[in-house]
Formats: sequence, structure tokens, C-alpha cells
Amino acid sequence: MKNVEGKVVLITGASSGIGRETARVLAGHGAKVVLSARREDRLKALAAELGESAAYLPSDVCSPDDMRALAALAKEKFGRVDVLFANAGIMPGSSMSELKVSDWMAMVDINVKGVLNAMAAVLPEFTAQKRGHILVTSSMAGTKSVPGNAVYCGTKHFVRAMLDSFRMESIQEGTHIRTTTIYSGAIRTELLNTIAPSETKAMVEEFYKNVGLEPEVIANAVLYAVSQPDNVDVSDLGVRPSLEV
Repeated sequence: MKNVEGKVVLITGASSGIGRETARVLAGHGAKVVLSARREDRLKALAAELGESAAYLPSDVCSPDDMRALAALAKEKFGRVDVLFANAGIMPGSSMSELKVSDWMAMVDINVKGVLNAMAAVLPEFTAQKRGHILVTSSMAGTKSVPGNAVYCGTKHFVRAMLDSFRMESIQEGTHIRTTTIYSGAIRTELLNTIAPSETKAMVEEFYKNVGLEPEVIANAVLYAVSQPDNVDVSDLGVRPSLEV
């Protein structure tokens, strides 16, 4: 695709699921991808598969220094940064009454602070060049309330509100930074592995088994958003399974 070829895209959570498939799809259409995740072995294998179109850095979105290093690697390897796909996230669902406070804090660290750290790493570059594109994986849980997953819903509502507010700031400031919030439905990824064994986990797994979509669906949605002309902003992109059979 004309508007994808040659673009330099940072992807967090790239070692599996949506991040990995998005890297494959974008690289297949001529983009340069810079991969971030904590599992070095998986990043190394994916980068080897994608060849010269990819670079990688074992890194943690919870670390501002790691995110700055990721942006620096993109500039060193490919000369610039065009797109950030802030995709890393976890979903250790539970009812609030279970008081799994460490899980709550982990979701805030990765799903909220991780997105902010990644954005902070690229915003100076995007602001200076007066262009750029930030995509963030929210969730359908960011558009409604879901019992048994209150904190996760809260993190995804945060992403939705923050990115929309930032979009309006960019318009006011004339920085021309595009934003896309992706509202994914049931996607079959390793995210389910972060849910502790419980009645909630069993119900979620059954739902995903029946109607879940493969990560390639989100990857193609990202491709669509990134491929739009610079004067077209796909602010909200919902991707969910159809319940019709």
C-alpha cells in the first residue's frame, strides 16, 4: 500500500497475538517495524522472520527509559519514527471483592502507564516534525461496564478518554498528530493466560472459544488506519465478532 510502504512503526506487545500479527501484516506491505516486548527470544525470532524490515529491543513499557531507547533505535536503524502502535496490555480479570490488588496495579502499570510511557517517547519527535500517528489498543470493555473485570474496564476507559482528549489538543496546537483508538472485541490471544483460574476465567474462555476472532483481524484494522492519507484521521475503529450465526 502506497501510504504504508516505508513508514517506520513502533509496536509494543509485539512478541505475540495482535502485536506479532500486526508486525507481519505491516512489514508485508512495506513498512519498517520496531518491535518491543519483554520476551527477547520471541522478538528475535519474529525479527529474523521479517528480515531487514524489522528491528527489535527487549523492553518493558513500564520503563520510560526503555521506551525512549525504543524510539532511539527506530531513528538509528531507519532514520525516523512515523507511527506508534501502543498495544501491550494484560487482563487478569477478577471481581473487586477478591481484592487482587497486585493485579489491579499491574494493569494500571501496563495498560495505562505503559501507553503513556510509549507516547512520551515519540511525542517530541512527532511534535517537531508536525506529523505522526498514534494507535492504541483499547477494548469494547472501554465502551461499557463489565462485571468481573472492573479494573481492566477502567484502564481501557482511560485509554479512550485520554487519546480523544489528546486528539483535540493536537488539532488546537496544529501538530497534525493523528490518533486511532482500536476497540477490539473477543480476540484469541495470550491475554486470556493472564486471568487466574476462576469462574470468571472459565466464562471468558467459553465466550472467546465460541465467538472469538483471530489477531489478524486487528492487524488488518491497523493496516487500514495506517494506510489512510495524512489528511484522514480514523479516530475510532471498532473490531468485534458478529454474534449472528
